[in-house]
Amino acid sequence: MRSALHTYHYWTGLLLSVFILAHLGNHLVALWSVSAHLATMAALRVVYRNPVVETGLLLAVAGQVFTGLRLYWHSRSQPQRPLAGRIQIFSGLYLAFFLLVHTGAVLTGRAWFGLDTNLYFAAAGINTFPFSLFFIPYYFLGVTAVFLHIASLHYQKGTRLWGEASARRQALSIGGAGVVVALLILFAMTNRLQGLPIPARYLQTLGK
Repeated sequence: MRSALHTYHYWTGLLLSVFILAHLGNHLVALWSVSAHLATMAALRVVYRNPVVETGLLLAVAGQVFTGLRLYWHSRSQPQRPLAGRIQIFSGLYLAFFLLVHTGAVLTGRAWFGLDTNLYFAAAGINTFPFSLFFIPYYFLGVTAVFLHIASLHYQKGTRLWGEASARRQALSIGGAGVVVALLILFAMTNRLQGLPIPARYLQTLGK
């Protein structure tokens, strides 16, 4: 029987998945232009900056991290998991780290620095050496972890529905899409590898 912990983790995960995929789509719009990205973000913020929705998302983040770590702790005594199960665990652990750091950074940027936490806020570290040595793999792994977590769950559930071979192909496609999306987002956030000029007020978060 599915535990309450699993159920809560599942439903908060679904809620966050909708937001995260919309958020990643917003970042991909930056491939066209920064202004297009900012306009799309302004439209999306009408929904997710609504106090009720934003509170729900923040609670979902806290719930995901807490329940995910609890589930991992409980699973340590279980027999060795297959590859898909291990990918699910390790991608989930990285997502817990990423959600804590990223959400904390956004809230700090808004409350402490008084910044509009838009593309410039996210891209400041990526485009500033030596901070880029951390932020490039940090964002790349964050995006790919989302897709790998979904892919591993899809494979485990899909095997019963479509057979192992079909589920594996679908999971590999989802994971591969994550790598492509991560690279495209980094391509956009670095102004097509030419470097994105960052306004001075955003560099203050890096101590510049």
